[in-house]
Amino acid sequence: MAPQFQSFSSLLADLEAASFDRPPAVVSNAHYTGLAVSRALEAVDVPVIALDRNGDGLASPSNAIDYAGQITYPLEDQAGFEADLEAVVDAVGSDVVAFPCMDEWVHAYAAADVDGLRRPFSDAAGIERVLDKESLYAIAEELDVPYPETYRLSETDPEEAADRLGFPLVVKPARKREFEEAIGTNVVEVADGEEFAEIVAAAAESDVRIMAQERVNVAPGEDCSVASYVPPEGVDDALSVVGNPLLRYPRSFGSSCVVERVDRPALETRAFDVLAETSYHGISEAEFVYDADRDEYVLLDINTRPWKWIEMPVTAGANLPAAAYATVTDATYEPDPSRDALWVSLKDYVSLVATDNTTPAALEGDHWRALVSGAFEETAGGLTTAVYRPSDPGPTAQLLETEFSGREYYCAC
Repeated sequence: MAPQFQSFSSLLADLEAASFDRPPAVVSNAHYTGLAVSRALEAVDVPVIALDRNGDGLASPSNAIDYAGQITYPLEDQAGFEADLEAVVDAVGSDVVAFPCMDEWVHAYAAADVDGLRRPFSDAAGIERVLDKESLYAIAEELDVPYPETYRLSETDPEEAADRLGFPLVVKPARKREFEEAIGTNVVEVADGEEFAEIVAAAAESDVRIMAQERVNVAPGEDCSVASYVPPEGVDDALSVVGNPLLRYPRSFGSSCVVERVDRPALETRAFDVLAETSYHGISEAEFVYDADRDEYVLLDINTRPWKWIEMPVTAGANLPAAAYATVTDATYEPDPSRDALWVSLKDYVSLVATDNTTPAALEGDHWRALVSGAFEETAGGLTTAVYRPSDPGPTAQLLETEFSGREYYCAC
């Protein structure tokens, strides 16, 4: 039965009364990505505790979660977060395994000095080399991995960068979450010098490092991401699946809403070259877009954490959260044989189709029948969803309530 989202004190009381036969996972935040991670862990019988700053996320009412409750938000109070986390470990009475699902939670768990916290990912220094885009692009340049023309505004005068790139151009932060908190989004396309100056000033006021980047002539529907889990032993033992986001909502810089498994071994090689150079281990998503002008893929980003469509690799036979959990516990995990997989965020896909009549159809009649009947959960067709599962109705019900009540969760992922 799905849990109720609890206050911190109530959560501690229930955890103290519980018993666990293996280290539970703690998942933060508890929205789309946290839901997918929790379902992946439930599939291998791992107990899950969802920790978030409020209960509006979609994961909290899921059957995949054993306990859900409030914890201090680390961007507001890192010391308070660590104190709360230490209390959770004490209440559980055993170690816990961390699965942070957004950048601020990654930094918070990596920095937390808490006995009994097991982290199936690199330390803070290793994460920073990948997650900080200034560092990431410097590494890509050293390895001859193509990436968009980019100028670090800590090193290059903004006017000079704009002259070299021309307009429109894209402004990106070195670290995503701080920029999103200050500006309201994590990528800004600017059309002229006035808009550019405003963003540069706003970033400076918030002490956020930013970069000016060319607006890549992206070939629609050709994006690919290398989804992987790299163990501490290195990339030679990595588990990976490549996903092609066929559609995004909104279409240009939006979130993936339909993702298909594809074979792109050359991109896996590029991603692993970068990860090997950084010595990063853990779950990651290396994002590439196809530049129609260059006629090749360029590296945009590597997320050192789970992401919204991580359920697609699970469906394709590679349960990345289970592999990560097994690395830091006594559990064992062997991937299933690789198979085709198609992931869809129904809310976003339906919104896209309803608002853009040029949207190509990604779902056919058999897909819709499998979804409406619920048969997709039982068949080997490789179809899976972001939220909707008849066997786990709580997240869908919460999504509908959020959509029609005006209540909004603080993060789209």
